[in-house]
Amino acid sequence: MSTSNNPTVDQLPEFDPKKAAELQQERRRRIEASLGKRHRKEKVFKSMGFSAVMIGLFFVALLFGSILIRGLPAFWQSSMTTTVYFDPNEIKVGPKPIPRSGESPAAFEERFIAWQGEFAMVDWDSLLVNSVIAKDPKLASQKDEIINIFSSSESYRLRDMVLANQNLIGKKEEIKFLTAANIDVWLTGKIDRDLPDEQQQLSPEIRHLADEMKADGIITRSFNTQIFTNPDSRSAPELSGLAGAFMGSLFMMMIVIFISIPIGVASAIYLEEFAKQNWLTDIIEVNINNLAAVPSIVFGLLGAAIFINWFHLPLSAPLVGGLVLSLMTLPTVIITTRASLKAVPPSIRQAALGLGASKVQSVFHHVLPLALPGILTGAIIGVAQALGETAPLLLIGMSAFVASIPSTPLDQATALPVQIYLWQGNELRNFFEGRTAAAIIVLLALMIGLNSLAIWLRKKFEVRW
Repeated sequence: MSTSNNPTVDQLPEFDPKKAAELQQERRRRIEASLGKRHRKEKVFKSMGFSAVMIGLFFVALLFGSILIRGLPAFWQSSMTTTVYFDPNEIKVGPKPIPRSGESPAAFEERFIAWQGEFAMVDWDSLLVNSVIAKDPKLASQKDEIINIFSSSESYRLRDMVLANQNLIGKKEEIKFLTAANIDVWLTGKIDRDLPDEQQQLSPEIRHLADEMKADGIITRSFNTQIFTNPDSRSAPELSGLAGAFMGSLFMMMIVIFISIPIGVASAIYLEEFAKQNWLTDIIEVNINNLAAVPSIVFGLLGAAIFINWFHLPLSAPLVGGLVLSLMTLPTVIITTRASLKAVPPSIRQAALGLGASKVQSVFHHVLPLALPGILTGAIIGVAQALGETAPLLLIGMSAFVASIPSTPLDQATALPVQIYLWQGNELRNFFEGRTAAAIIVLLALMIGLNSLAIWLRKKFEVRW
């Protein structure tokens, strides 16, 4: 007779509904307490993340706000528009010489130089002063002070106009003139008017005259297009512009685009799709990742040692700057391109190979087009990063003062970030503080534009798997 270990019905504990209800209620209470704790932690985490985002946005808004407040007024500058009479009694110069029959080049050059010398004898300042007096005759007694209102380069501007077109002599022409930088600083309130006379940059007579001309509407604030069309200037700070720095940056970015992007994309395709995994490729990958973390100033030292000291390329040239920035951008392009290629599912490669495509065809006809949005995004971000670099350019001499707009990558030039650096240290701080912020706005607009282009391309061509 077999025995069983299972309890009989009589041996089962008696079911207690009250106790079961208490146990169920206790279990529910524990579950609710656990859920409540988890929900509280989730709310705390969300609130911390939201606070971090808001704090970050606050500081970004504070940064952009301070730059805009300081920089936007710099796009407007004090100027005056007057009608200049090119008085033939003042401009006593002969007609432009032409070569005579049988005249030697040296003799013609001598006559031409003498003709140009006649322009140096003309009192161009009096033409400027007379144009103001014609607009407001009550200023006739302040001729000596009026000339100090104008930018120091405006008289040369009149000379160049007549040099280019002698038909202006005897005619009237309405011309817009910029005021001197110190006048602009005074009228815009960038200097304390309560300072004693010995600490002011202008004499009391000139300050009073500037205020009077502004009150009479002779001096007005107008949009300053010359900040975009002029190069830097030391003799006339009010004429300083970003054209030279912009062209220098443009040449450098063209070199970066035509050198670093093709080489970087080709290197990434080979390493990701064709290279065998061995110790050599491992060393290359490690070094590429290390180069991406190297400070940019090291690339400047490398460029100065190789491109300037070894290859003897011209100092302070966009060509050297572009080559240095290309070296700096290469790791970023390679890493982002490899990441884009890895994101393409292996099934695409397998399907292409299964249909008879070669390895090269599967990569260039199927994988690369699908990875193109990520490649473009990485390349544009790399170019935007290179656009804002300053340290490597300082080490190759691009911090030199350049008063001309470069026409080729071999001409001396500077760059937008370096121009900002130079203006920030200018001795006429009251005037150039606004110009510096304005240059930052231009640089940020270019960088934001490039990053926006990258986002748009990614959204437009992105394929979701």
